[in-house]
Amino acid sequence: METSKRHHPHLSPALHLLAFILNVLPGVCAEQETENLSGLSTDPYKDIFVVRENGTTCLMAEFAAKFNIAYDARASNYVDLITEQADISIPRGAGVRGKCGNNESELQISWLDDIYSFKLFFVKEIRNVSTRQDSYWKISKMQFVYDSSDTAHFKDAANAGKHTASSRRLSLFVTPLGKSYKCEAQETISVISSDQQKVVAILLSQIHIQPFGLKRDFIFSEASKCVVDQQEQLEETLPLILGLTLGLLIVVILSVYHIHHKLTAPSQVQIPRDRSEYKHM
Repeated sequence: METSKRHHPHLSPALHLLAFILNVLPGVCAEQETENLSGLSTDPYKDIFVVRENGTTCLMAEFAAKFNIAYDARASNYVDLITEQADISIPRGAGVRGKCGNNESELQISWLDDIYSFKLFFVKEIRNVSTRQDSYWKISKMQFVYDSSDTAHFKDAANAGKHTASSRRLSLFVTPLGKSYKCEAQETISVISSDQQKVVAILLSQIHIQPFGLKRDFIFSEASKCVVDQQEQLEETLPLILGLTLGLLIVVILSVYHIHHKLTAPSQVQIPRDRSEYKHM
C-alpha cells in the first residue's frame, strides 16, 4: 500500500504525524458493510439483515417486527383528546447500518427517509456460575424513533413530531457466547416514548439473531432456543412419547401374562394315538 508523501513546511511535527495517521488509517481499520437480504425471505413479514467486516459476516439478524404506538389524537370536537394506536411494520426496502465490536455491536434499520428507525444494542458479559465463569451476549437496549407527523399512520395527532422510545436497563435474549438466539414465538417488549410517556409495544417473532462469534459467512452458529419454543416442542413430542411408552407397556404385560399362563397351566394327559395302547391304561 502506497501512502502519499506531501511536505507541509508550515505544519508542526505533531500535525505531520496526524496527517500520516489519517493517510494510513483507512487501510488499517476494519471495513464494515451492511446488507438487507429480506428479499430472500419467503415470508413477506420477515426481514434479514447482515453486517459484514472484511468480507465476513460479523452480525446477522432475522425477525418479523411490528410496532404498536399509542398516541394522543384530537377528537371529532377538536377539543378533547383520545388515545389512538398506530401500527408500523418494517418495509422490504429498509436501509440498514451497523457495526461490530469486540464487546459491543449495533444494528440500525431505518425507512421512509429516516422518519422511522429501529436500533438494537448488543453487549457481551461474563457471569459467575458456581466455580466457573460463563460468557454471554444479550440485547442491552432498544430504541425506536418515529414521526407522528406522518399522516399515513397517525391521524390527527395532537403532539405531532419526532419522538424516541427507548428501553431502560434491558437484558434480553441472553445467550451463551458462540451461539445464536432463536425464537419462533412472539415476544413483546414495551418501551417508553418521549411523547407524553406513551408506551410503544415492539412485537418480534420468527427471531434468529447472532451479534458475535459467527464462524461461517451468512450462517448462524448453533441455536439456543427460547423457553416458549422449548415448551411448545415438548408439548408436541409428549403425546408421541406417552403413546410409545403405553404401547410398550401393553406388549410387556401381554408377554408376561402369556409366559405366566404357560408356566402355571395344569399338565394334560396325552391320549395315545395307537389304540393298542388303551389296554395298558
